[in-house]
Amino acid sequence: MSNPAGLALEGGDPREPGHAITRAQDPVERQMIHAIHDPSVAFEEYIYYGAITRAEEKVANERYVAAAGPKTWKSVLKERFSKGQRDQPAIDSPVETGSTGEKAGSDNEKTVVPGNGNRTLGGVTDSEWKNASRAVRTAGWTSAFYLITTDILGPFSVPWAFAQMGYGPGIALYTVFGGLAMYSGFQLWKVFMYMDSDKYPMKSYADCFFRVYGTWARHAVNILQAVQLLFTVSILILSNGQSISQISKRSICFIACLIIFMAAGMLVGQIRTLQRFGWLANFAIWVNVLILFICMGVVANSPPNYATVQASYGDAFGPGPIHRYAGTPPNGAATGGDGFTGSLNGLNQAVYSYGGAMLFISFLSEMRHPWDFWKGILCADIFIYICYLFFGLFVYSYQGQYAYNPVMQGLSPYNWQTATNIMNIVTGLIAACLYGNIGIKVAYVEVFQEIFNAPPLTSKGGKILWAALVPAYWALAWVVCAAIPQFSYISGLVGAVCILQFTYTFPAILAFGFQIQKDAMTSEEVFDPETKRYNYVDRGMKRWVRGFMVKWHLNTFNFIYFLGALTTAALGIYSSALGLKSAFGGASVATSFGCATPV
Repeated sequence: MSNPAGLALEGGDPREPGHAITRAQDPVERQMIHAIHDPSVAFEEYIYYGAITRAEEKVANERYVAAAGPKTWKSVLKERFSKGQRDQPAIDSPVETGSTGEKAGSDNEKTVVPGNGNRTLGGVTDSEWKNASRAVRTAGWTSAFYLITTDILGPFSVPWAFAQMGYGPGIALYTVFGGLAMYSGFQLWKVFMYMDSDKYPMKSYADCFFRVYGTWARHAVNILQAVQLLFTVSILILSNGQSISQISKRSICFIACLIIFMAAGMLVGQIRTLQRFGWLANFAIWVNVLILFICMGVVANSPPNYATVQASYGDAFGPGPIHRYAGTPPNGAATGGDGFTGSLNGLNQAVYSYGGAMLFISFLSEMRHPWDFWKGILCADIFIYICYLFFGLFVYSYQGQYAYNPVMQGLSPYNWQTATNIMNIVTGLIAACLYGNIGIKVAYVEVFQEIFNAPPLTSKGGKILWAALVPAYWALAWVVCAAIPQFSYISGLVGAVCILQFTYTFPAILAFGFQIQKDAMTSEEVFDPETKRYNYVDRGMKRWVRGFMVKWHLNTFNFIYFLGALTTAALGIYSSALGLKSAFGGASVATSFGCATPV
């Protein structure tokens, strides 16, 4: 995930060691990696160069739109299936000079500063550096919409979540968490717009924290990010292994079902570019929507899959009358646990459903005009929220406490169950490869390239190393899901430990630190690009207190939001741990590395 956009090109990449603008012994890509993680670069320098880049992007986008002409079906299809190679507008045209103070940010696009194309950066000119950075920025806001929706949309756990919480609490929590997820996304977008630039491109979620809090924060975020991506792939292997088991009518050992999906992931995972996933992501969205409509039609005309629910949650949930509740279900009436514990497990699924903010910076780094990202995230979040509420309430109304996670495995007619399982396998494979693609890149760029000086992924050596890392990554993910074959509880645990942090906790504390430091900048302070010095009027705690008071109400809200997210995470971890303890205590027939299937 740290450098996905840079892998969207095939051939003609200006960061190739043999490319005309690249020094053979030191590719621009490698210099760029070290530059964007240089601890000597001050917060205010990122702001300074961010203002320049946003102004140049505004001019470049106007030229691009004018040159592209009106949209037609032919142009849209051509763009969707292109390899991402496009003619970029000139980037070295002179621009106006403006302030370098606090208003030199994304909300003041007319404030620009001239660049000097003759200056060199480690042997590479500004023009060459910009070409290397801009070459990877080709996506529009519609591509961002497709990728965000594919990344976040996961409605198949929503009915189960409503079965744990009831109508009222379920609607309230999905609404609140949906709104907060959108707020977090806008905070990440804001930080990117101010701190990303051609000189210091922002490539990953961890880059935000590096520029606001320092190196320790970047490493902490990268470690947790790697854990989440690995567990996300594990969860998808488990879910689709269950689908394969149902399709085979439990005639295949469950471990073998997991291996089948893992092997498919190893093959498809050899795709190295996010650009190649663009049209697949679009396809996956509409397949998921089709699954929703099929499931709604089936649950309205057939009973729940009692056998599957009983196999997963015990004899207490064998065949019987269907119950629905306006509030929290009474003890013994929810598969996720009794009372508050059951509601927390439902809440964990709500958190898991809105997870995906971790990839937003990667998507932004590929956009030609990142200012338009707000359109993609707004449309995606509204679309996702409507899908969640409508689908969750509809299925819960028909299946009640027998709602299953994932929902297609709770359908009783075998033919419809098989059809939706096959479609789920296809979309699950796309999603798993997307997460695996990002996860391997996190490890490759942040560890192999930065520490061990591994070759760029666009080189022959990098491609060979990639081919070896993919099967190793998927094998590790398989070990995790085979050891813990409890889908609802393990997904809830991952939601509480990882996804909640990236979607709610981290954006809150990031916005808190960013806003204070930005507001501490004054018109009296000026950054000198020649000496790389910024004349601070004060430093230390005094500066932070002064910055906090500029927008104390917003900073207070962000800090309370941060503490609330941490509390929710702790409660979620507790409830998931209790659920796993119950499942391994005999409530479920599935065991670690066993042949018995949980469905």
